[in-house]
Formats: sequence, structure tokens, C-alpha cells
Amino acid sequence: MAEAAIHPSAVIEPGAEIGADVEIGPFSVVGPRVRLADGVVLKSHVVVTGDTEVGEGTVIFPFASIGEVPQDLKFKGEDVRLRIGARNRIREYVTMNPGTAGGGGETVVGDDGLFMASSHVGHDCRIGDRVILANSVAIAGHCHLEDDVIVGGLSGVHQWVRIGRGAMIGAVTMVTADVIPYGLVQGPRGHLDGLNIVGLRRRGASRSDIAALRALLADLGAGSFRDAARTRAESQVTGMERDVLDFILGPSDRSFLAPRPA
Repeated sequence: MAEAAIHPSAVIEPGAEIGADVEIGPFSVVGPRVRLADGVVLKSHVVVTGDTEVGEGTVIFPFASIGEVPQDLKFKGEDVRLRIGARNRIREYVTMNPGTAGGGGETVVGDDGLFMASSHVGHDCRIGDRVILANSVAIAGHCHLEDDVIVGGLSGVHQWVRIGRGAMIGAVTMVTADVIPYGLVQGPRGHLDGLNIVGLRRRGASRSDIAALRALLADLGAGSFRDAARTRAESQVTGMERDVLDFILGPSDRSFLAPRPA
């Protein structure tokens, strides 16, 4: 493997660990506790700092700020971390913050994500694999986005919210409560607006899977999500139904986004 290609104007502070085949462009800054795995590319004017690990093959575009201290007034300089997985695309002006002492001290981003221009991942978040944040999406602290979540442009996600696997958030939506797996949420104050049918088809869900999820959603909408889920969990369910039920019955003190009133 080739050695790292580092532009003369880049600043690599002593202690930084740089893998093979890494490319670091003009005027980029890499802090002393940063670890860049093999094949990472930093375009020009990128800042990666703090106790930050960037996984193999991830590309970070100009003016991104990765690993800078969390936007939390309670932060007092504790030892906190940011872990970013492999093959992510982190576009211009993206910000990703490490954890805080009150949130476990670590922010984790999975593999194969796309973080479009000016999107933000707040402190103590858990971001799954293949997540897409469109332009100017803001994910507040302590949020958990499971695998294959898509968040539309200019949307915001309130702190501590969970978004289940395969869910889609429409553009210009404010998400203030948990979103069930495979759900579709959209609107200035988001409501559950059915299923993410496009995403389900892309992941190979069968017609019977989709029909079962629609039936489950109808049952859940009849009352309390948790009460209905406990009852339904006692019956035979498919794998995707089980994803939804396990999510609803999982640990959380937040409510759920529900369908609009009839």
C-alpha cells in the first residue's frame, strides 16, 4: 500500500495516526488524537480534531468540522470520543461532535452513510449504517438513528429521539418523538404518515411483508402504541413486524409520532 499523500499546507499535529493511502488536501488540520484509517480522504480545508477515529475509505469534503467539542453548555472538557465508520461520504460544512459525560462520552457513526452539505450530528448520537442526512439536517444530542434511515433536507430531530430502521423523514419536518421502523413522517410538526414504501421496496420487502406492516400499523393506531404492541407481540409476527414491535417496547421515555387524527 502507498504512503499517505499530504499536501504541504496541511497541519498534522504530532500524535495523529495516519493510515496507508490516506490523502490530506490543502489547509486541512488533523489533531494529535485523531486516527485516520487506510484510504481516508480529506479534501481541502477539513478540520478533524479531538479523540476521533475515521474509518477506512471515508471521504470528508471541504470545510467540514469533525470532532470539535460538543455544543452543550454542560461540557467542561471531559475525555470524550467520536467514532466514524467506513466508507462514509461527509460533505461540505458538515459538523459531527463527540459525546459528553452525561451521555456516555461517545458519538458513534456507522458505515456507508451519506451526510450532505451542512448537516449536523450532535453529541452522544448513535447513527446506524447506510443512513442518509440530506442538506442542512440537524440531529440533536442523544438521538439514535437505526440502519437505513433517510432524513429529508432542512429537517430537525429533537434530542433523545429514536428513529427506527428503514424509516424516512420528509423534508422540512420537525421530529419531536420516536419514529417506528419503516415509518414515513412528514410535515412542519411531523406525524406518522404511513409506511416508507419506497424504502421497503428498495430493501426487497415482499408484498406480504408490506401488507403485514400495514395491518400492524392499523392495529397500533387504535390506541396506545405500547399497549397495542404488547398485545400484538403475543401473536405470531413476521421479521419486519417484529422490528416494529421490539422498537416500540424498547427502552425509551418518549412518546411516538402517531398518524394524524381522522
